[in-house]
Amino acid sequence: MFRLSNLISSVVEDKKPRVLDGSIAIWNFTNRCNLSCMHCYSKAELSSKDLLTTQKIMETLPKLKENGIKFLIFSGGEPMTRKDLFEIANRCKELGIITYLSTNGLYLNPSNVQKVVDTFNYIGISIDGDETQHDNFRGLKGSFKKSLEAVKLVRKIGAKVGIRFTITKETLESLPFIFKLAEENDIPKIYISHLVYSGRGLDNLKMDLDFDQRRKAVNFILDKAFEYYENGKNIEIVTGNMEQDAILFLARFGQKYPMKKDEMKKRLISWGGNSAGRKLLNIDSIGSVKPDPFFPFSIGNIYKSNFSDIWSSEGSELLQKLRANPRKIGGKCENCGYLSICNGGSRSRAYAIHDDLWAEDPSCYLSDEEIKNEEN
Repeated sequence: MFRLSNLISSVVEDKKPRVLDGSIAIWNFTNRCNLSCMHCYSKAELSSKDLLTTQKIMETLPKLKENGIKFLIFSGGEPMTRKDLFEIANRCKELGIITYLSTNGLYLNPSNVQKVVDTFNYIGISIDGDETQHDNFRGLKGSFKKSLEAVKLVRKIGAKVGIRFTITKETLESLPFIFKLAEENDIPKIYISHLVYSGRGLDNLKMDLDFDQRRKAVNFILDKAFEYYENGKNIEIVTGNMEQDAILFLARFGQKYPMKKDEMKKRLISWGGNSAGRKLLNIDSIGSVKPDPFFPFSIGNIYKSNFSDIWSSEGSELLQKLRANPRKIGGKCENCGYLSICNGGSRSRAYAIHDDLWAEDPSCYLSDEEIKNEEN
């Protein structure tokens, strides 16, 4: 995740950086879902059956803690379809693991919202455009109203909630709407995810933005981040799955705050870009462990091996390569002066297009001139 807003405020105001002290696990506790979203990487559907037992989950949670996992994102499918959701989350709390709930919000209602808020540290609710766009993209008429009502329910209690928005050709025109929605409803966070080619996202590859569309979208997002900071607007902006945004951001930041650019560059290098297999992991709905949710293959399964053995880099050439910073990446990345910032971007996209984990990220929209290190 690229935390735009936090980076701007911390560097300009000489604050300590917000450092991720520990790793993040995204756990797809189920592959059941009440929607059929066009971009879904897990191809979730309501008829799916839960294959992860409560017992195996409970056995694995302490092992996550032992291996430095401090943040656990509850994902799916729709995680709120699981009856043991709160039991799992409360066990995380006992272990000192911070929990985030990633949901479509359709099962959030006045009778359970307080329990959800009391259980989870943060709630992210997916909204992918205005009513018509969202309902078409998510595959259910009326889902926009229900998701927005869920956001408002959480905000009414005063808990932290954010909008999760996936940017594609289908949703691109709704990008300004999402920001307006957050402004008008006092929503404190916007998370914008770029498409990764996996699941239905791979089936619908034609949905992805071209380079010009992506650049225009990212510049709009950067404009809003600077605008919110300069106007004291308390809305946090985060982007995901496109670490190259940091390089364009650095150039824009340098234009506005030239005396602070070197410090920003240091912060970005310390952040380290794509963290799949390093500070990020995924466990899917059948117990397979992956470096990220979109990765083309797993590195083990908790039903067959101890999680600690799977996650250890000893004997795993793949994890060793993923944990190198900067990684050894081919193509345009090989001569990029900012590889230490983005770390090559998505290995899942590289594999989907080039059949090579160590090829360049095909979605990198930066020109050869832009990625030439200014110090060279």
